[in-house]
Amino acid sequence: QVQLVESGGGLVQAGGSLRLSCAASGSIFMIYTMGWFRQAPGKQRERELVAAITSGGSTNYADSVKGRFTISRDNAKNTLYLQMNSLKPEDTGVYYCNQHHYWGQGTQVTVSS
Repeated sequence: QVQLVESGGGLVQAGGSLRLSCAASGSIFMIYTMGWFRQAPGKQRERELVAAITSGGSTNYADSVKGRFTISRDNAKNTLYLQMNSLKPEDTGVYYCNQHHYWGQGTQVTVSS
């Protein structure tokens, strides 16, 4: 059974930083592409891709976060990260870790103006 557990969310002022973590278990972590998605307030059925990283370390980002967010992975620790800098109020939402068709429970990020 694959489990993904996010942590690191919270309340931060605009311009601040947060680092999200996703601890994975129950799968061969290193072989999978991993992603961070977010669900904005009021958009209960819409999760947008924020960033993804392949098993080989290639990354891609949503245009809205390029230059501000960095996705990384530590295969030895089965952990995925998302470093978020220069946060904006529009980054507010629930951030989910994804592996294939598995999802974590989400972690809330709130950016105040």
